[in-house]
Amino acid sequence: MIRKPVVAGQFYPESATQLSQMIQGMVDNQATKEEVIGVVSPHAGYIYSGPVAGAVISRIKFRDTFIIMGPNHTGRGKPFSIMTEGSWETPSGEVAIDSELAKQILTNSQYLEEDYEAHQYEHSIEVQLPFLQYFKKAIRMVPITFSYSSSIVYKEIGEAIATAVKQLGRKAIIIASSDMTHYEPQESARQKDSVAIAAILNLDADELLEQVKKFNISMCGYAPTVAMITAAKELGATSAELVRYQTSGDTTGDYSSVVGYAGVILKEMSPLVKLARETVETYVTTGTFPQPTKLTPEMKEKAGVFVSIHKFDELRGCIGTIEPVRDSVAEEIMANAVSAATRDPRFPPVTPDELNDLTYSVDVLTPPEPIGNKDQLDPRKYGAIVEAGLRKGLLLPDLEGVDTVDYQLDICRQKAGIMPDEPVKLYRFEVKRYK
Repeated sequence: MIRKPVVAGQFYPESATQLSQMIQGMVDNQATKEEVIGVVSPHAGYIYSGPVAGAVISRIKFRDTFIIMGPNHTGRGKPFSIMTEGSWETPSGEVAIDSELAKQILTNSQYLEEDYEAHQYEHSIEVQLPFLQYFKKAIRMVPITFSYSSSIVYKEIGEAIATAVKQLGRKAIIIASSDMTHYEPQESARQKDSVAIAAILNLDADELLEQVKKFNISMCGYAPTVAMITAAKELGATSAELVRYQTSGDTTGDYSSVVGYAGVILKEMSPLVKLARETVETYVTTGTFPQPTKLTPEMKEKAGVFVSIHKFDELRGCIGTIEPVRDSVAEEIMANAVSAATRDPRFPPVTPDELNDLTYSVDVLTPPEPIGNKDQLDPRKYGAIVEAGLRKGLLLPDLEGVDTVDYQLDICRQKAGIMPDEPVKLYRFEVKRYK
């Protein structure tokens, strides 16, 4: 059985060429790929939610199979429906169903039922496929749609998925297809979505359900998201990152009634990032530093380190050392994490009630090397240092919006108070970024 596309020509172009060109403008082909277990990705028309879906899919190191779960908008078919055979067609080609995995999930769950009708006219799963096909044609999928029930049902399905993945030794990524708040003013939508996103970043399915109910958040895919969080945690996810958030108003310019879109990835947290987070949380709540009990090989080395803190995709603090000033990377992380949280002059100190909303990244720097001219720089690959006397300005590599060497160097000069016409020495360095 081939499930034909139903929103091609509406939500996205019907022409394979036009579809590929549209997606190309929404993805980041140079984004660092990560081992991801779970994903939240939106499913509106591409002109509205495509940039968010493109940003989040760009970050994925692809696996064999994608288990894609979406809400049942149509009300057709079984309430909790899975297809175990056939394929789904898009203008980019066909995606086969991973029948073995789908049938194992069905066997494991007392709530899922084999059904085609629920999927026939439902768009929430379909719109994910062209983005996946853009990066890799040879993928397989397991489609599951959700009606509304209780957390017991959602979590049971999540557990059935995780168990099946383990039983078959599959390498699978679980996608919860969901938009966020629907048709409210921009500020209201952002406020409501922020509490739902915070619950997802905490990997707390119960908190997500509680916040959706408490604030009446019209997040259409909260049920698939609860199942995804449940499964991802069972499969080893220990952290989540908000890749991008925006609303339909950012496309239309009309902020009186918007729909929110969030792209989130769930993964195992790097021990270096975990140390940064634990340090900030301990220091902000108690005024003391934690005592790390187990140091990884990377933590025992000596290197310059920058710790960056974000809140809902916005910078909240960033402090670092260009070269090592302490005995280990672990000590650099702890000192710079506290400084980023409490001593970055651009921001007020982090407060305890913000801790659940923060995400962290740690950059471990290679020793700076002098270069003769700016042609030896690449803002994606190299960080830059501009030096004039005792003044130094530094910018890390691969930052959103920093696409040219000239812009990178301008920011370095501004940070150090170096005038545009002052002669400078240039240095470059690379980083290993942990998130």
